[in-house]
Amino acid sequence: MTDRCEGGMEDLWNIAVLLLQVWLSVMIGLIMIPAMFGFSLGVTSVYIQILVKILEWATLRIQRGHREQPTLPVPAPLPNGLIQREGGSMEQEMGELRRYRTQSISRGEFALSDSFYFYRKGLESIIDDQVTQRFSSEELVSWNLLTRTNHNFHYISLRLTVIWGLGVVVRYSVLFPLRITLAIIGLSWLVIGTTLVGFLPKHRVTSWLSELVHLMCYRICARGLSATIQYHNKENKPQKGGICVANHTSPIDIVILANDGCYAMVGQSHGGLMGVIQRSMVRSCPHVWFERSEMRDRHAVTSRLRAHVAAKTNLPILIFPEGTCINNTSVMMFKKGSFEIGGTIYPVAIKYDPRFGDAFWNSAKYNMVSYLLRMMTSWAIVVNVWYLPPMNIQEGEDAVEFANRVKSAIAHKGGLLDMAWDGSLKRYKVKEEFKEQQQKMYSSMVVGMKGRKPDTSHTGLQDTQILE
Repeated sequence: MTDRCEGGMEDLWNIAVLLLQVWLSVMIGLIMIPAMFGFSLGVTSVYIQILVKILEWATLRIQRGHREQPTLPVPAPLPNGLIQREGGSMEQEMGELRRYRTQSISRGEFALSDSFYFYRKGLESIIDDQVTQRFSSEELVSWNLLTRTNHNFHYISLRLTVIWGLGVVVRYSVLFPLRITLAIIGLSWLVIGTTLVGFLPKHRVTSWLSELVHLMCYRICARGLSATIQYHNKENKPQKGGICVANHTSPIDIVILANDGCYAMVGQSHGGLMGVIQRSMVRSCPHVWFERSEMRDRHAVTSRLRAHVAAKTNLPILIFPEGTCINNTSVMMFKKGSFEIGGTIYPVAIKYDPRFGDAFWNSAKYNMVSYLLRMMTSWAIVVNVWYLPPMNIQEGEDAVEFANRVKSAIAHKGGLLDMAWDGSLKRYKVKEEFKEQQQKMYSSMVVGMKGRKPDTSHTGLQDTQILE
């Protein structure tokens, strides 16, 4: 009996070892090696095509279910503007209000009707807040069979429920272990490879090896997310000695861009595991890491970045001028610091397909671990990247105007809303000086000041910011 039990345990162990060998062979042969050398066997493309068919079928089934069962709640329409806003300035809109009064009011007089302008703007901001909705996940037209993205799903049919259940099993028992394994391998190779390259003497070959290691690691990590990336206008790719600026949706934006070329990263130095990765990366590549005390010294930051750009052999710097993650629908105000460094700006537009997973990182709701868990249990990451023609500051143009011009180009190319709001409103209240700008604008009308109203273009604000 004992011999039989030992023989059974040995058989189970042999089966487990065999399964592990098959798992590793498939992962290395079909995923890692093709990823390292930048080609695909087409498995991910077929997987995405199957997903599209399944999601289309699910959408049709849900729509039919709503017709057959009228009691089912209908998904709320997308918030593409609940109210129609006036497009004029404060002075124009108040002029319209004053026109309805029986007695004419001269420019230098106060009119009680002026208060209705502020009442209306306040109600518009409460009903249809155009700012804070950019810091929550993008709304979907239909359910994508991910539990967390469906707020209106009720039982409709057995087949739809079975498909959803199978999806949960596949995502958590097959895709998640595969992806976490690839992520660990990719990050481990990044640390080991960059550290080894860092011990070599500085030479062209060393730089080539460093770029090769970075590319391989990021490509493995991209495959670990089942990322399907379409790059457009590759003739405009950022060149060495330049500055690459892009809209920011997720921490994986870096992986998406670095999958097609190497960049010098800019950021704050960290401790722990992130610190280990940063220190190993900087051994082989001139990344720019700042200590917390240096981040507050704007002059020191600018000086280091200018020194990097001045060396035309250095990799292009990758910067996200918004300073925070926005939910894949808009581009918010670019901080002007990135445009004061000098050098050529290479704009890049990034747009994720929300049907396959929500790439937006809501840092106020999820920590990094929770966010990565959501990414690795999504269906896939499908994204388009557009390289825009290089741009330089024009004569008579200041850094703010240059930043706004680049932002508008990125928003237009990526099909995103171009918003003047500051992304820091995600965490902080409106500054008092911005409110004072609106007060001064109104007071200039009341006292009858001649000429143009105060210029608020440098603040990136609209008339309603005082009320948000």
